[in-house]
Amino acid sequence: MGAVLTFAVYINIMFLCPLRMLSRRLKPGWYPGAKPKHRGLAAIHASIAMLVLLGLVHPRHALAANPELESVLTGSRQRIEKLDYRATGRLTKVDADGKRTTYKFLGKARWFPDGLRVLCEISGPGGERTTILLHMTANGRVTIEARLPGEKDAKVLAFEHWNDSLVGTDFSFEDMVENQFFWKSQQLLAPEKYGARDCFVLKSTPGAQDRTYYDSATSWIDRNILFPVRVVKTLHGTGRQKEFLSYALRQVAGAWSASQVEAKIVGKPGSSMLAIEGGSGKANLGLKDFNIGQSAAPEEKVK
Repeated sequence: MGAVLTFAVYINIMFLCPLRMLSRRLKPGWYPGAKPKHRGLAAIHASIAMLVLLGLVHPRHALAANPELESVLTGSRQRIEKLDYRATGRLTKVDADGKRTTYKFLGKARWFPDGLRVLCEISGPGGERTTILLHMTANGRVTIEARLPGEKDAKVLAFEHWNDSLVGTDFSFEDMVENQFFWKSQQLLAPEKYGARDCFVLKSTPGAQDRTYYDSATSWIDRNILFPVRVVKTLHGTGRQKEFLSYALRQVAGAWSASQVEAKIVGKPGSSMLAIEGGSGKANLGLKDFNIGQSAAPEEKVK
């Protein structure tokens, strides 16, 4: 509370006092009703100070005012914070003319004290290999390392490449982590049905501190299992939308996941499908398992 009081005094000195000084310089008679205006400025001062203090003392005030939003957001974040899996499968790009290009997919993820790590290795038909390591902290800050075909060492992927196509598919590098649930602004829209599922509809909007290529992400989250069955993301500055659909949901080691995830650009023919064929939902991974220089995961059956 001492820190809050100190910050309140700082706000008073740096912001409110100059306003009071300005109000004192205003001479009555400059305009009708000058003195009531001064009283209005004082009221504004008090309101600003109160809003600042409320924001400091009650940072979860908005969520607490909407228990349903808090439940959906907490459930979505906890699902990610409990991740500990290995996965094997295929990543397939289907062109507008029906041509299919298939890549071998190996991946794993686990939440550590410093946040989530996701390691993916994608091997093409000609043996070319792309490896990426994503790290997301508890406040949603993401960093990406990548070792691209022909490169010997992994490098930090510059932000301007986060939206690049991953091996020519409709998935981007950023799409390999669900950072939208950790963005600054979260809003529940009217509930809807998606197919036979009753869903919460959560609109996530990034804040200034959130690095992302999307202006928003809207998730249709199954009310019973709190798993997103559909996500629509709007690309920054273009209004273009990308849709992600989850199929064949299953519960492995107590955690829900999708056997297949389809990504497609709305209004553009073709799509991409990530199909999970094997792995473990409780892999007991350690930090050493996320060395980007090693193979992402061994071949294994779902446990």
